[in-house]
Amino acid sequence: MIPGDMGIGKKNLDAGIFGLQVRETEGSGGKQDESLSGKFGPAGSMAAKINGLQEYFINETRPVIPIIPFEEALHGLVQDGATAFPQAIALAATFDTSLMHEVARAIALETRSRGIRQILSPVLNVASDVRWGRTEETYGEDPFLVSMMGHAYISEFGKAGVIATPKHFIANVGDGGRDSYPVHFSERMLEETFYPPFKTAVQQAHAGSVMTAYNSLDGTPCSSNSRLLQKTLKQEWGFDGFVISDACAVGGANVLHMTATGYEEAGKQAVENGLDVIFQTDFGHAALFSQPFLSGKVRQSAIDSAVSRVLRAKFRLGLFDDPYVDPSSADKINGSAAHRELALRAAREAIVLLKNEGNLLPLTRSPGKIAVIGTDATEARLGGYSGKGNEVVSILEGISRSVPESTEILFSPGCGRSEQTLAPVKGRSLTHPDGTTTVPGLMATYFDNPDLSGNPVVTRTDTAINYSWTLYGPDPVLSADWFSVRWTGSVTSFTGGSKRIGVEGDDGYRLFLDGNLVIDNKTKQSYGMKTVDFLFEPGKAVEIILEYSARSGNNRIRLVWDEGMADTIEEALQFARYLAAESDLAVVVTGIEEGEFRDRSSLKLPGRQEELIHAVAASGKPVVVVLVGGSAITMGNWIDEVQGILNAWYPGEAGGLAVADVLFGRYNPAGRLPVTFPQAGGQLPLTYYHKPTGRGDDYADLSGKPLFPFGFGLSYTTFEYGNLELSKDTITPGDSVILRFRVKNTGSVAGEEVCQVYLRDELASVARPVKELKAFRRIHLLPGETREVVLTLGKDLFSMLNREMKRVVEPGAFTVMVGASSEDIRLRRILWIKKL
Repeated sequence: MIPGDMGIGKKNLDAGIFGLQVRETEGSGGKQDESLSGKFGPAGSMAAKINGLQEYFINETRPVIPIIPFEEALHGLVQDGATAFPQAIALAATFDTSLMHEVARAIALETRSRGIRQILSPVLNVASDVRWGRTEETYGEDPFLVSMMGHAYISEFGKAGVIATPKHFIANVGDGGRDSYPVHFSERMLEETFYPPFKTAVQQAHAGSVMTAYNSLDGTPCSSNSRLLQKTLKQEWGFDGFVISDACAVGGANVLHMTATGYEEAGKQAVENGLDVIFQTDFGHAALFSQPFLSGKVRQSAIDSAVSRVLRAKFRLGLFDDPYVDPSSADKINGSAAHRELALRAAREAIVLLKNEGNLLPLTRSPGKIAVIGTDATEARLGGYSGKGNEVVSILEGISRSVPESTEILFSPGCGRSEQTLAPVKGRSLTHPDGTTTVPGLMATYFDNPDLSGNPVVTRTDTAINYSWTLYGPDPVLSADWFSVRWTGSVTSFTGGSKRIGVEGDDGYRLFLDGNLVIDNKTKQSYGMKTVDFLFEPGKAVEIILEYSARSGNNRIRLVWDEGMADTIEEALQFARYLAAESDLAVVVTGIEEGEFRDRSSLKLPGRQEELIHAVAASGKPVVVVLVGGSAITMGNWIDEVQGILNAWYPGEAGGLAVADVLFGRYNPAGRLPVTFPQAGGQLPLTYYHKPTGRGDDYADLSGKPLFPFGFGLSYTTFEYGNLELSKDTITPGDSVILRFRVKNTGSVAGEEVCQVYLRDELASVARPVKELKAFRRIHLLPGETREVVLTLGKDLFSMLNREMKRVVEPGAFTVMVGASSEDIRLRRILWIKKL
């Protein structure tokens, strides 16, 4: 993906005010753009192609300005041959900034070797609601942890000559944990929670670019929000890099937020309010925004400012002096043995041991038979914004490699992550006549009203009825919230017999079979599924008519049936129980579904995985559950039935080896939760650092306490804390304080402990959080070893925003808390700040 330098005929515009996505496989000009597959590997081929692009723009376009090639690199470059490290949330779970520096340095080297000079990472949004599908991309719920991890990541890219682009500015998750939902946050909430990671990235890590968010802030799209981009970012924080939109977000200001009359005005609003680069996903979209720049509608000073920021970045990168790279070195650096070993180490450090009843783990003696159950045991999912990885090791493969030949591994995929009792009707089962022949699919006639009245404005063939019209209508001539459609043709079951057939989606549909109205659901109310049983003759076509009416936005509809859907889930549950009963131990590998625009309404394991755990546990054999995913999971229905729980996150290309190392005791887990795991979804949003309530935290039917608190994680050993000392018991505003305390490994095996320091302001002019993470340190201790941990609380850590929104250090008492999690506080002392 490359922010292009387009010669569109107006002063300075050639220097790159538009960001354009160019696929690696597409022709890109230049002498070096030729078949490279035989000469180089994936990394070298890409480097050579980017060299060709640079050559083309420098030699063939005006005014001879190099480009900034960019790509995603959230936890590894999203390209073939690049190392796939554990997902961002997993890296946060290490609570190890030194490791983050190493991982970022490796990703930066692989990125730079290909000639890529900007990455659209990291995600510095605070995961304030774990229903958000992009929680996996974040560094968790705590602003301090996010800031420290982001600083470590960004600084390494700067050293490598690659621009990091923290995103999404700002607060990309809104009510209900929904992605890009509008937010209406007070200035205090922004300053205390959502700004700090970005402010650290800009002022301390010196990020060269910032990406805006899709959502609106107090009614103004973030991509054209002057308060956000001009006042806060550029003026108050002194940011001198460039601001780039998220992909197609500027058009989104018109399409989604409805704050511009059209694309031209959307482009004008964005650039005049502080956006420097309009990122579009192909060249065709760029024309939507070019006219206001050519006609003089956009202030020349805004254009000059945007262009100068992009040019400054290019000069800082040295692109004008040497824009090329050595393709042969790229293949040596990408996916190197050292980087693969680092990916393994990171995966080990990230794993969180959540339960270990009766010290079942580690498995110091290999069982005779181990049942490994679950599709996630073999899928080796890497998480969102991932490349393919290199020689990816699944959990099943990792376990198989770790046991002696005498141990038998029994595997079953279980029931998967979805309950597919009904599937879309598609393929040769749907047909309609076209003249004298029959063609696949149904005839679709679309109307520009919700009543199927008048003449259709669009007529086409739809091969399957499986649509989600969330942003746009079915066709450019149709709106997304005012249309209707009638599908006609035939449906054929080739197996015959009684089939369950119906419609899933938003209300407003009617289904006819063989001329009979079998489902009447025209009243608009909600979303759901309605089905009927229908007797099909094998191979005989049945006339079908499906009508749908849209009277509001966000429309979805699917024609579904159970053709070919045998009772496989029940069989899978029974077989899983059988395998567990035949084994000495069962490892159930479960996972969640999430991602961009894939928020979760429920935190339970999806599909029938909870039933799978019940079935395996009913065997009476010990059960270890391995969780694969990037966010919180509720476990109340099954946690008491299993003996062990490991959270592996998305552990990267070496993840299977890491999980096996933990299971069999070659590595003692020390990962800690960077997000709170609630007992029930009704507790959300739930974070540890909330402010005091006006009454209490509990519900009538549930405690307000989490299932697992922020910072939680178990070990195969135990640790004892003691001897907390402060360098001073009383300080003045502007002073720092040094903490000293001792930690002893009181168990029989070596292990790592994550020491966490929290502060609470005991009396302030405005409400402050009940506790806030202010320091952490991951340490390694041998059995019986004691170590003194020394941490400094800098003067800024005691500051707050007073009633006038000025940052001050107020005199009074602060409770200093040291512990193993936000709930497990082992030591505490009072620190006084006196008046000057």
